[in-house]
Amino acid sequence: MYYSEIKECDIANGPGVRVTLFVSGCTHHCKGCFNEMTWDFTYGTPFGEDEINKIIKLLKPSYIEGLTLLGGEPMEYSNQQGLLPLLRRVRQEYPDKSIWCYTGYLYDKDILQDFCHKWEVTREFLSYLDVIVDGEFVEELKDITLRFRGSSNQRIIDVKSSEKEGQIVLWET
Repeated sequence: MYYSEIKECDIANGPGVRVTLFVSGCTHHCKGCFNEMTWDFTYGTPFGEDEINKIIKLLKPSYIEGLTLLGGEPMEYSNQQGLLPLLRRVRQEYPDKSIWCYTGYLYDKDILQDFCHKWEVTREFLSYLDVIVDGEFVEELKDITLRFRGSSNQRIIDVKSSEKEGQIVLWET
């Protein structure tokens, strides 16, 4: 897996101050994408143990609310595999910090009904997430007044509550 950037103090992609990892590789190719260079799966730098250790260190301060995964597309199969060691460490060392994941895939249709049946890693990947912002960016639905989303079709989903309730539960502040 490759990544394009690690932001140390991000306030745009989830609540509070967050560490944000932009992974490389995306097959959606959304019109108007703000991060088009990350469509290439080999864009940027290889992601490995050094980057995991860096992120773990960056998450340490008490003012850091959590980790956000963006892209590219974190839910691409190869990216799920590459991110699992990071997610395991974050949950182990910082169980109270939230983990957000942005994906162009739909949580209920693509991830739960397809990926969870095709790939063993997906169920474990989801178990570490608190929130998924799902749905492709749609330029015609772009709305800069939306909090933590780029277009009005995207949903902010509380993963733990959705699993518990057996239906989509939207995240609330």
